[in-house]
Amino acid sequence: MSSEDQEEKSIPDDQVPEEATDPNLQASEEDEDALDRLEKEGGELAEFDLEAQIEEFRAAIEEDPDNCIHHYNLAEALEEAGEREEARAEYERALECDIEQDFHAIIHFGMGNLIFHQLLSGIQSVVVKSSVGLHSAHKPGDSIVEVYEDDYTVPIHHFQKAIEHLPQLKADDELVDYISKEAPVQLANIYYKWASDLIDKSRQITKYGGEIQDVQKAVKLMKKTLEIDPNHSQANLMSKYAKKMLAEGWKAFDEYGFEAKNIEGLG
Repeated sequence: MSSEDQEEKSIPDDQVPEEATDPNLQASEEDEDALDRLEKEGGELAEFDLEAQIEEFRAAIEEDPDNCIHHYNLAEALEEAGEREEARAEYERALECDIEQDFHAIIHFGMGNLIFHQLLSGIQSVVVKSSVGLHSAHKPGDSIVEVYEDDYTVPIHHFQKAIEHLPQLKADDELVDYISKEAPVQLANIYYKWASDLIDKSRQITKYGGEIQDVQKAVKLMKKTLEIDPNHSQANLMSKYAKKMLAEGWKAFDEYGFEAKNIEGLG
């Protein structure tokens, strides 16, 4: 939904004539920090182009403040620039301006991705890697001690809305097809993420109580994942572990390898 296609294309190094090579550019390529600022996806000058694009979208909004496409485009650019809170506000504004709901599907999809990525950037993105396995150690401060439903239900809502509004999306077939495939995938991943975070919470050693209930809920959430994607390998594996935890119980150990918590199974 960008208003303009990018005109700059990167040129493979082996196609640049020697006489056209700028010695200043060669010098900058030796500086890793400068290269990181200048290059993105094949050598395009991204940071400066992105800033210019953001200003372009802001200018478009000033001229036509009720155009949902301008707000969506700005939200995408801001998200890419790391300005997530402002990006979220622009996605919300885009939804408000899309009176006919012709673009609700793509806007909700963008919003869902933004919120899910924010969740993945938190402690869960690190701790969840240790969830498969019944006896791994947990360090105080590095464990999930609370799981808040809104962290998961809000992006779930947006992906569900993206699917709901897809039939009326005024976009080319390629974009419609992309959202129709990716929105369910993201839904499955969020349910799995929610389940695995609950399992990790049940095994942390800082807070006690509710461990069995957390794992029981995790089993139900993984069932939702598998209803959407029966071949979700992580959910299939985690579901087996969770059921084993409920049946046999589990132990959690502190960072020194000593048993810190023992949860009795249900038999």
